[in-house]
Amino acid sequence: WFFFLQESMHAYAANVYTSVVEELMKGKQRKFIAVEQEFFRLWWDAVATDTHKKHVYQLLQEGRLEFVIGGQVMHDEAVTLIDDQILQLTEGHGFLYETFGVRPQFSWHVDPFGASATTPTLFALAGFNAHLISRIDYDLKADMQKNKKLQFVWQGSPSLSERQEIFTHVMDQYSYCTPSHIPFSNRSGFYWNGIAAFPDPPKDGVYPNMSLPVTDTNIHLYAQTMVANIKERAAWFQTSDVLWPWGCDKQFFNASVQYSNMDLLLDYINKHYDQFGVTVQYATVGDYFHAVYSRNLTWEIRNSQDFLPYSTEPFQAWTGFYTSRSTLKGIARRASSLLYAGESFFTLYVRKHPASSICKCEALKKLQSLRWAVSEVQHHDGITGTESPKVKDMYMNNLMNGMLNVKKLMASIIFGMNNAKRNGEVYSSIYRKDSGIPGAKDVHQYVVIYNPLSWNITTFVKVSVSHLAMSVYDELGHSVPTQVQSSSESHSTYDLYILVAISGLSYRKYNVRPLNGERSAFIGQSVKYKRKDITHADQQSQELLPVVNNCYQVLFDQNTNLMHSITERATNQTVQLTQEFLEYHVNGDVIKGPISDNYLFAPNASAVPVSKAVGLEVVSGNLLTEIRQYFYSNVTSQDYIYAVYTRMYTVPEGYDGKLLCHRIEQEYSVGPLELNREAVLRTSTNLNTKQQLYTDSNGYQIQKRPFKTYVNNTVARNYYPMVQTAYIEDDTTRLMLLAERAHGVSSQGNGQVEVMLHRRLWNNLQWDLNYNLTLNDSSVVRPVIWLILGAKALTNILYRTSGLALEHRPVVMFGALSGDKPKLSGQLQQNSIHSSPVTVPPNLHLQTLSIPGWRYSSNHAEQVLSIRMGKQKQGDMDFTRVLLRIRHLYEVGEDPVLSQPVIVNLKSLLKGLGSVMVVEERSLTGTWDVNTLKRWKWKTARYPSKGLSNSTETSENYIVTVHPKEIRTFFVYFQ
Repeated sequence: WFFFLQESMHAYAANVYTSVVEELMKGKQRKFIAVEQEFFRLWWDAVATDTHKKHVYQLLQEGRLEFVIGGQVMHDEAVTLIDDQILQLTEGHGFLYETFGVRPQFSWHVDPFGASATTPTLFALAGFNAHLISRIDYDLKADMQKNKKLQFVWQGSPSLSERQEIFTHVMDQYSYCTPSHIPFSNRSGFYWNGIAAFPDPPKDGVYPNMSLPVTDTNIHLYAQTMVANIKERAAWFQTSDVLWPWGCDKQFFNASVQYSNMDLLLDYINKHYDQFGVTVQYATVGDYFHAVYSRNLTWEIRNSQDFLPYSTEPFQAWTGFYTSRSTLKGIARRASSLLYAGESFFTLYVRKHPASSICKCEALKKLQSLRWAVSEVQHHDGITGTESPKVKDMYMNNLMNGMLNVKKLMASIIFGMNNAKRNGEVYSSIYRKDSGIPGAKDVHQYVVIYNPLSWNITTFVKVSVSHLAMSVYDELGHSVPTQVQSSSESHSTYDLYILVAISGLSYRKYNVRPLNGERSAFIGQSVKYKRKDITHADQQSQELLPVVNNCYQVLFDQNTNLMHSITERATNQTVQLTQEFLEYHVNGDVIKGPISDNYLFAPNASAVPVSKAVGLEVVSGNLLTEIRQYFYSNVTSQDYIYAVYTRMYTVPEGYDGKLLCHRIEQEYSVGPLELNREAVLRTSTNLNTKQQLYTDSNGYQIQKRPFKTYVNNTVARNYYPMVQTAYIEDDTTRLMLLAERAHGVSSQGNGQVEVMLHRRLWNNLQWDLNYNLTLNDSSVVRPVIWLILGAKALTNILYRTSGLALEHRPVVMFGALSGDKPKLSGQLQQNSIHSSPVTVPPNLHLQTLSIPGWRYSSNHAEQVLSIRMGKQKQGDMDFTRVLLRIRHLYEVGEDPVLSQPVIVNLKSLLKGLGSVMVVEERSLTGTWDVNTLKRWKWKTARYPSKGLSNSTETSENYIVTVHPKEIRTFFVYFQ
């Protein structure tokens, strides 16, 4: 959050595990729960002694140490993608199962800022029996508390409904911490170990603000205070079991002081039951849920509505973090998408070349470095942008380092280790700005492009080149359609757009060379229009400039240089549509009123238009037209603050251009902003949307967002997270936005949708200043959004595949060879042009294809026995087990065709990888055999009997039926 991982390990986190394990061994009654595996694994690998390790095994077996959630981190729920949530959960669960044979069964999602409806489904699929959350709207929580409705059975997915429901407990108003105030002392309540000290723990063990030790003179006061709080909480729940969390952020680093005082207090209360009417015991979350489950009550069902956004007070809407640190959000998603590509690429390589020259263990370590970095940044103070600048840099460095490792791995597979060294440098783009090709005249350059999706793609890849006269050839020497034009980012280079058609999970190689009188790329011609003063535009005489491809006609108003309308050509449906940049001005002085910060969005008033003048340049060629709009604060300004690059593609005959043609691609340049400004792009249409917005929940499902009016802070409380998708619609037509990073999004007026693109803030709140959480972000951000406009039925078919095409754009790698034509090492050569090794139908997504490397046995009894006997497999990772996940993209009833269940024959689906011998269906994170996974079935009015549920129909002889919204997980072994 505001310290590096290593700083936190040194100051307190390592001491938590060391001292807690030692203290648990001193009293059979003592218990403890642990969540995030990242800290625990660092302690286990680098700090824990053999004695500590032996004790951990014993405590887990006795149920006195319990891992809850068990992911690498406690992930954010608002701005994370489901793929990355699954990854970080799988990463932690794999370690726990391999090392201890344990499988977490309860959640403790106490700190994410709002609760998504995807999470209960995810945790149900992972085999959890109950889910626990805390941060929901203050007014909603007060109401639920008063009516004893803090516990319910949550059916997070409309399509999976009761099959993947989960009992959910919402923490009461005290949240996940012990009350920090006690009436008889001004120290920190029930925290006898005080407050963690940075950078070094005190040598004498005396920490700041340690509570008064429990003594004969004050024990009655402590007991009275604790019992009063327990009884206050008991009134808010339906059973007589009260969960009283003991601890908080950065606690238990000095566990001996903590447990010795807790022991005295608990004993005293139990001895005086007649007086207090309460018994207390140490418990894990599992103990608590067992107690509630055994009461056999009937619980209410909650549907798929989530708990977003989240407010803590009337002027504290936690909707700013949906956009905070946009660059980090973008890099985190690029890293996730590169990892997805690297995993399948490595899996294909290992399957096809078992006796290869590349060291598989080293290769897997490269992938693991990115798995760890992508998992880590999902933390609720990571990708959220709510950390201090130095911690943001740590996340960025780990991501960039992991990405470099995976790029090197992919390059070494393609070019063969030795070839690459001999033939000069193989390098790859991580930032697109670095994706250039060296400009020496006599050099043959080549571009290798991998399609990580499991269906054929036709798309454009943009490469930076140093000449205008270029031509591009494929492996067979055929000329490839290309267009080259002045760069939108740099005056010294050109943008080369290459039209690529690549089968699923395959790569192609393109040779790029300067022209020798052969057929050249199309050259984009630029026309610059005069800058227009939009405040004094002539409304009478409208001059409209059309830009047309096969799917759309977009008109620009030449009086203002702004977009005017879009016509969807197949239906001839025209929507008036204009876009402008606005800024919310926010207050930075706490004395003057509410402030915006990393977390909060608190606008002073409505958003203000930022530019009085707009410049326009249109670059048009045979394959694409790029409309460049530059927004200036006034007609005479030198520099623009905002720009939009809108690209429309025309696909030549013989190519499948359906997805390409149907998207209007926009890239924005925003910043550096002035201080205390929040920048939005507002798109206004004449659609009668009744101010209703739809946004995605973690890229998994869609949530309906009706506009709500509040007494205070209405603007900020109507902001929602858009992870991948947002749309507005009327009765017939839908305008869809697809994003490659998370943003805040809102509909502040009928027919409007606005996306927050950037924030730059400073305030004088002491807490923010102490921890450097003021978000003084002076960067320029360049997010991309694709627009799709059309009839609802058409957009339904397009947006799932288009969203995936944006998320998993092709991976581009470069090489340069002097003289000779490039030779590939031939290792995957047969795969480079021919058909795809794995192809799924358009309503399914190959969610995961990887070699995890885990050494655990997939037979639970065997795994537990080998751990008890101390015979866990050491040494090399397992390269024979392939992890496969298949996700159905559609909801029940969403589309007449695409919402149907799909029958998949796994043997024939995977035949491109080899001959399938064994398929085992597993829980989401791989640790349960689905045939033995029996989750608790909680009683509801609809399902009056309690029991155990087996929620998945299992596969028989390689045939699987995948139903709407299912995510099915398999271990696959080949001959």
